[in-house]
Amino acid sequence: MCNLSSYNTGDFTFLGIPGLEQYHVWISIPFCIIYLVAIVGNSILLYLIAVERSLHAPMFFFLSMLAMTDLILSTTCVPKTLAIFWFGPQKISFPGCLTQLFFLHYSFVLDSAILLAMTFDRYVAICSPLRYTTILTPKTIIKIAVGISFRSFSIILPVVFLLIRLPFCRTHIIPHTYCEHIGVARLTCVDISINIWYGLCVPIMTVIADVILIAVSYTLILCAVFHLPSRDAHQKALGTCGSHVCVILMFYTPAFFSILAHRFGHNVSRTFHIMFANLYIVIPPALNPIVYGVKTKQIRDKVILLFSTKCSE
Repeated sequence: MCNLSSYNTGDFTFLGIPGLEQYHVWISIPFCIIYLVAIVGNSILLYLIAVERSLHAPMFFFLSMLAMTDLILSTTCVPKTLAIFWFGPQKISFPGCLTQLFFLHYSFVLDSAILLAMTFDRYVAICSPLRYTTILTPKTIIKIAVGISFRSFSIILPVVFLLIRLPFCRTHIIPHTYCEHIGVARLTCVDISINIWYGLCVPIMTVIADVILIAVSYTLILCAVFHLPSRDAHQKALGTCGSHVCVILMFYTPAFFSILAHRFGHNVSRTFHIMFANLYIVIPPALNPIVYGVKTKQIRDKVILLFSTKCSE
């Protein structure tokens, strides 16, 4: 038997974005700005939801979960990415790499589950408005939050054990800015079919199932909206879903594009793959609080009040 632990003791080295090494410092400028926008925007969102009693509703509870998950997603990868851009190739230990990829994939699957929970909230609010408070009780909301968190944890935890068993005897150099499951598995010198099939089937099929349920829910929502008696009622009902639909599109469209390009786009350069992957972990977390701040009246009013109060002081 091969002593696998002896192969997994060395550090991994991130090279950054292959082919764009000379532009790393310039690339870091927009990355750093967008990352700061994500941190500030999501922090303000969490602060407002925590202190404003008018925002203590199921929709805003799920929105706070989305903001926290976005902070985890971006903070897991972006600081190390910026260090690579500013100081050159960076090392990471094997446990550190496993921790990073766990929180990266966990955040992605949890984001999808939160969007599904928010869709259910909108479905109940529009299709059964009189039963909204009896269906989405605080106890039910906590059960949903714990359930989707545990589901995401259970899906991603096996990935860590699938990687621990592998001997990394080929190379410890990662031509990327962060650790992700298949990218790390390809550094090994043994068959990784189990990793590929698990990574393709379980997390991705779970997200596809979320997308199908979201599509069915919005089909039912649209049917309910178009049966409303007045045009104003149509616009009000659709307006409550506008920000959520924008966030769904921003999350799933680049995610599936990246997955399909990674699996089938063999003619797409590695540089494009890695650049797109880096944009994906920083742009949606930055845009989500902006979208909700612009399109959700309750949040927009509270943000204006917060900054007007600070300015008057």
